[in-house]
Amino acid sequence: MFFSLAFAASLVASVTAHATFQAMWVNGVDQGSWCVRLPQSNSPVTSVTSNDIACNANANAASGLCAVSPGDTVTVEMHQQPGDRSCANEAIGGDHYGPINIYMAPVSNAASAVGYEQSWFKINEMGMPSNNPDFWATEVMNDNCGHVTFTIPANIAPGNYLLRAEVIALHVASSVGGAQFYMSCFQLQVGGSGSVTPAGVKFPGAYSASDPGILINIYTQLNTYQIPGPTPFASASPTVATTAWPTTATWNTASQPSTIPTTAPPNAPAAPSQSTAPANTPSSPSTPVSGPTSTAPASTPTSPAAGTVAQYGQCGGQGWTGATVCVSPFTCHALNAYYSQCY
Repeated sequence: MFFSLAFAASLVASVTAHATFQAMWVNGVDQGSWCVRLPQSNSPVTSVTSNDIACNANANAASGLCAVSPGDTVTVEMHQQPGDRSCANEAIGGDHYGPINIYMAPVSNAASAVGYEQSWFKINEMGMPSNNPDFWATEVMNDNCGHVTFTIPANIAPGNYLLRAEVIALHVASSVGGAQFYMSCFQLQVGGSGSVTPAGVKFPGAYSASDPGILINIYTQLNTYQIPGPTPFASASPTVATTAWPTTATWNTASQPSTIPTTAPPNAPAAPSQSTAPANTPSSPSTPVSGPTSTAPASTPTSPAAGTVAQYGQCGGQGWTGATVCVSPFTCHALNAYYSQCY
């Protein structure tokens, strides 16, 4: 990479090409956004000491849980704008190069577990899979229409879990605080008969702003890259290849759906009641949480329509072509120009 041109381009891109993990697949079956705590914006977290580093800032409550079993193949899906599943657009653009990490945390109630209170173990990672030329995990993800696929560890204990998918964008990471963290937390119910509960780390706490994989100038030739965080449990990080990384998609982009499903996925477990606030509380616990909560708002429409969009489902936004009427008693609220939600 040429430093001056690439770095200048990254400064422009840093404000124009943000993204969110917003959907999940289990064994090739589309779960949509059913079990993801959707961030309220596509902007990154930049402080590794903020509580927001766990599950993002004030993320909206998920509709329910996704059912997985040990050994299942799970895919998380990232795009720049909410509800956009087009393969014509990069999942995260603007030279937002960096690693991708996947963590899990066992919890007693996935619907209400507080992200920054949990113990997280890493189950998958990819940093720089090739150094000839330097090629990043985010580029592999972009080649696969925003999809990142991994396996649920075969021997973990059953129960409720949070799953944390994270991109660390390093395009302006040559100074402290420059790295950008994009993460979403998914609510899971894990089946099976395993018995292992791996040791974990805390967020915040797992990363330092001066870690070599976080404070780094990527606009020089890198022969190796140290992925932030612990060693993955029951999986290995890809070895850095000295040959060019293949750019052919391994995800079937031709069958990529254009919209997010508005109904519960097959075999979706009943979500536990939310006895406490969802995990995505702000970095200052005393700050009120904005956005929808697990209860319906006090005001309801005077003449409820026979809608089809479930609570917390997408009901509008720029480019949205799906249903726009919420099931009673919920109404459609615009969260931003690109995303409206039923609550």
